[in-house]
Amino acid sequence: MIQLGVNIDHVATVRQARRGDEPDPVRAAHEAELGGADGITVHLREDRRHIQDRDIDLLRALVKVKLNLEMAATDEMVRIACRLRPHTAMLVPEGRQEVTTEGGLDVITHTHDLKKVVARLRKAGLIVSAFIDPEPEQARAAAACRFDVCEVHTGPYAHAFARCGGDFRRSDLADELARVADTGAVIRSLGMRFNAGHALNYHNVQPVAALHGIEELHIGHAIVSRAIYTGLREAVRQMKHLMTEAAAPTS
Repeated sequence: MIQLGVNIDHVATVRQARRGDEPDPVRAAHEAELGGADGITVHLREDRRHIQDRDIDLLRALVKVKLNLEMAATDEMVRIACRLRPHTAMLVPEGRQEVTTEGGLDVITHTHDLKKVVARLRKAGLIVSAFIDPEPEQARAAAACRFDVCEVHTGPYAHAFARCGGDFRRSDLADELARVADTGAVIRSLGMRFNAGHALNYHNVQPVAALHGIEELHIGHAIVSRAIYTGLREAVRQMKHLMTEAAAPTS
């Protein structure tokens, strides 16, 4: 059954706007669990712009589902991940000027260094994931680095969906979904788990959730945005319903 990992970074972003103690992302994780989240995702950035060290320590102690730590492939973050031991460590590119992660990890270019990072994380007992663009060659490079999981960047698909109004008769939208699907097929053929995420929302999620062999979606901004109106527990429940509906086998 397809699973939903809820990214709660944006809850911390609201908190950090006032440098206060609310809303608390740790409480948000609890609400997401009650709404049916199968995992909680947080990105501990080098500049600590949203999630803080205090948050990840409490989340590791209190979260009852999977904890996925997004992180840059730096010595500092590897040390933190090895100490914290989240269920999954997901390596992502990181830029100081970006609002959120802008693209996938260039595994091809950085294969030599990434092999060492993956080996350290796997030695600590972690499942290691790579956030990659929908490019089969990146998936092959990830397999060479011994990543366990590849999460395919769905941003280009989401942008095409908005541009085309969700009309899959438009080749640019159909092609972007096909890129995700084709990369997913390569990921699975190489023995890795096929996940996806970035810019997915309540309008564009179902075609991705229906892709063959996809195991997990990571969604944050859309859920936290809807939670302003419905509450986080209900927002998670609604997203999970859309995903499982799309992923259900047809008779």
